Amino acid sequence: AAMQAPSAGNQQPWEFYVVTDKEKIKALSESNPYAGCAAGAPVVIVPCYKTEGARFPMYCEIDLSIATENLWLGLGAVWIGTAPLKDRMEKVEAVLGNPDGLHAFALVPVGYPAETKEQQDRFDESRIHYL
Repeated sequence: AAMQAPSAGNQQPWEFYVVTDKEKIKALSESNPYAGCAAGAPVVIVPCYKTEGARFPMYCEIDLSIATENLWLGLGAVWIGTAPLKDRMEKVEAVLGNPDGLHAFALVPVGYPAETKEQQDRFDESRIHYL
């Protein structure tokens, strides 16, 4: 689903790490003050992007946002932002052993939800403008 996402100029700047190693998951959970929930996940997917060779490098993070949304929907998962904060990106890249030029975008811990919650209704008609 993630690789079916549209991207600027069809550049598809993404690569995905599927992390199941418990030590690496623990290290990822410590890469960001909001990532502690990742520690108990059986899988953490880390979308990454490269700008080298991209036709529109300024849109790579937008491309990854679309791909991550496609990945995240329908899963028992949470999206933990990493980019554009360089310190967080570098910590994740060090855990993964990313080659130079491959940037960490987010952490997506995947597992079974501990509870079921009713979907929030966020629709607000006042935020739609007709011309």
